[in-house]
Amino acid sequence: MDTVFLEYAWVLLVLVGLEGLLAADNAVVMAVMVKHLPKNQQKKALFYGLLGAFVFRFLALFMITFLVNIWQVQAIGAAYLLFISIKHIYDQRKKPGPHIDVEGMEPKKGSGFWMTVLKVELADIAFAIDSMLAAVAIAVTLPYVGDFDIGGINAGQFAVMFAGGVIGLIIMRFAAHKFVKLLEKYPSLETAAFLIVGWVGVKLAVLTLSHDKVGVLPHDFPHSAPWEITFWTVLLGIALLGYIFGVVKHKKEDTE
Repeated sequence: MDTVFLEYAWVLLVLVGLEGLLAADNAVVMAVMVKHLPKNQQKKALFYGLLGAFVFRFLALFMITFLVNIWQVQAIGAAYLLFISIKHIYDQRKKPGPHIDVEGMEPKKGSGFWMTVLKVELADIAFAIDSMLAAVAIAVTLPYVGDFDIGGINAGQFAVMFAGGVIGLIIMRFAAHKFVKLLEKYPSLETAAFLIVGWVGVKLAVLTLSHDKVGVLPHDFPHSAPWEITFWTVLLGIALLGYIFGVVKHKKEDTE
């Protein structure tokens, strides 16, 4: 019994770390999507986004055995994140200045409040499936506890996944607000943030291509050490370069 408890405790710790990282990805996407809204609407949009993240993760947890077979949801999520990332960077390079129209007179209008909320919720669905798939891959290695299942998953394994998911959402709750404030303070970080959004889209694309019904990549590739190392190295590299060229440069200019 002690051995089983230690196994569960260890896997829960790993899941908390994993869900925290995935929550950070989700938080970056939400922060970027709501940034154009007025501050009072940003808070509301983030609230709806966090609520949607909780609901979709909870539903995905109960429906994971069914969702595993729907690769199209992951494909749509990947395409969507890649689209908004490429579109933003293209628009930024095309325009004479950030958020300025062709005449350079009026600020560029973003999506309205409810359209922004809808976009955030669509991203949440893709992240929820990604999060639960990753959690299942780890939790199924645990020994069974009890003789009943929840959503097609052993009750003990389900409890660990649920706990890890809730803790990840708590991390996202604070991370999303921090990222919004960071983007407001250092606008030049926006390009790095959209690059991260695009890179997360690549991750979802890899997950889609490795699905059993697609079969372009090996099934275990998204969870292999080479890909995990590559993904996190590139993501941290983008974040580091964004910090150097955004935050450090901004602080240097302020002191001059």
